[in-house]
Amino acid sequence: MRIVVSTHQGVLYNEEVDYVVVHSDTDGEYAVLKDHVPVVSVMDTGYVKLVKGKDEFYVVIQSGIFEFNNNEAVVLVQEAIIGRTAEAAKENLEKIRKERLEKNRQESTDFTQMEKELHENIKKSGAGQL
Repeated sequence: MRIVVSTHQGVLYNEEVDYVVVHSDTDGEYAVLKDHVPVVSVMDTGYVKLVKGKDEFYVVIQSGIFEFNNNEAVVLVQEAIIGRTAEAAKENLEKIRKERLEKNRQESTDFTQMEKELHENIKKSGAGQL
């Protein structure tokens, strides 16, 4: 069976696997093997365990949809990170999310400062006054 994991930034994983285990923190978990009946589920926070031979990978996800039909699993998610263990992938995802929040906070602060300076310069220049 094939699995494709995509985020808004593009395809994260697109490979053949033996089976997957879908785990959602609120809905529990279930396994999907080749020739499984079609499934669609909404996932909040959780992971998809990918098993290929003796190898196991975990795709930790944040808000997504899992769909299985005709031996193809498609996972569309807001954010995802792949790791050898679920814990390592979760830690990496949290690290990336914290860095992104800090960057957004800094950019917001910089924008606020630039806007303040622009207003001061407009006042000093007397623009708009007759």
